[in-house]
Order: sequence, then structure tokens, then C-alpha cells
Amino acid sequence: MTHIIIDQDGCTGCGICVKVCPSGIIGPADEAHYPQVQELNVSRCLYCGHCEAFCPSQALLLNLRPDEKVPLPADAGTISQEDIAFFLKKRRSVRHFTRDPVPREKILEVLDIARYAASGNNGQPVQWLVVHDPEKVRKIAGLTIEWMRSLLNTSHPMSGFVPMLISEWEQEYDIICRGAPHLLFAHIPEDNPVAPIDAIIALTHFDIAAPAFGIGTCWAGFVAAAAMSYEPLQKELSLPAGRKTAYAMMFGNPQYKIYGIPRRKPLEVMWQ
Repeated sequence: MTHIIIDQDGCTGCGICVKVCPSGIIGPADEAHYPQVQELNVSRCLYCGHCEAFCPSQALLLNLRPDEKVPLPADAGTISQEDIAFFLKKRRSVRHFTRDPVPREKILEVLDIARYAASGNNGQPVQWLVVHDPEKVRKIAGLTIEWMRSLLNTSHPMSGFVPMLISEWEQEYDIICRGAPHLLFAHIPEDNPVAPIDAIIALTHFDIAAPAFGIGTCWAGFVAAAAMSYEPLQKELSLPAGRKTAYAMMFGNPQYKIYGIPRRKPLEVMWQ
């Protein structure tokens, strides 16, 4: 099977696909030769799509589900420097949510964006667990409190900190998930040493894209910590065998709008 599909009428032989291929498996390409991948090099392909994405004439197609190819409209995704700066600076950790659920279809739209996040060798190891039921979110928060109780009077770094959190919970205040209607878990293979980083990158994509869909997010650190070690919570999540949680994020419809941008520490940069 041909690894890359070439529109011979459109290919100009510019050779850009050869230059941008991270694995260096495409060649040659000039006025006399079309780009090609030798059969013995196919196993080295990362399926990253650089060859296709950087082709100026869009004459090259990576032979990976080619029927799903979506044309990129001219200037699509172009954002001004000012707009991207304000968009990212406006990003807030949301801790007050309405009771209205976020439709599953909208969540899938944001996750579809997040699956384009960078990953080591384009391994794409991240999969998702969406806890959509608010009652289940509440149960997970309770299990997180149970985990915190197990830390009392131990050498765990959080041992002296958890009594305050437990007290808040006992006073009917959800200090764990802040009343968020939904939780998102990124889960990864247990034996992949770089996958935890890939998961954080993917979750960051979700975190950044969510406000464009009217969704508020907050990194659920307490839940993530409990899910990494507390067996009752792990059983509740019921991930497939061989997979583990990497981190968690609470989300929902924000109760309040954002009207300003607060200050941050001065920028500190070293140059060499």
C-alpha cells in the first residue's frame, strides 16, 4: 500500500515534505521525482502528518484514513497577537459553577481539539474518562476526603494540611470539586514513562480551549493525588486494565463572567 498519496498534477517537487519529515524517510523530491517512502522505512513513520500539513500545494496525503481529510480554509485559525494575548490572560481557574450541565456534544468538541496535542513520538497515549453525572462527581469528592483521612498522623507531606479540608467538607462545603458538575480524567498506559507529560499537555489543550465554548475549568489536584494511590477511588473510576490516571480537571458552566486581568509576578528570563 502506498504510504503517501501524491497528486501528480499538483506536486511541484519543492521538497518541503522531505525536509520537514521528523523521521527523514521521505525522498527524493525534485522536478524529476515525486516524494516517496520506501517500504523498508514505513515502520519508522510517526504518522505525525508533517508531510501533508506543510505541503504548499496540498498535493500530498498521508495514507492514514484519507477519507477523513478535512480541507484547511485559507487563514483558518489565524489569531492576532493581541487577541491570543487577551484570550490566554483572561483564563481563570473557575470555582463557582451553575447547576446546568454541559452537553456531552460540546464536551466532545473540546476533547476533539485536545486530541491534537503534542505527544512524545506522536504516540498519542492519552485517553479520557468524563464523569458527567454530578452525583458521581460528589462521590469522587467524598472518596478523596476518605483518602485525606488516611493521611492523618502520618509522614505524608499533606498530613498537617488535610484537617482543614476535612473540616470544610464536614461543614457541607465541597472544598474538593467546588460543586463542579463534571470531572475529566486523562488516563495513560502504566508502562509509558513519558505519557504523564503527554497527559498534562493534552489537559492544557482542554483547559485553554474550554473558555471558547463557554466552559469553565479548574485543575483538580486533590482528586488527582487521591486517584494515583487510593484503591477505593481507583475502583470507582474503573479504568481499563493497564491504564492509570495522570491528572484530573473539574469543569462546568461558570457562574460568573470575567471582566478584568489581574497582575502577575514580573517576567524573569535568562538568556544564554
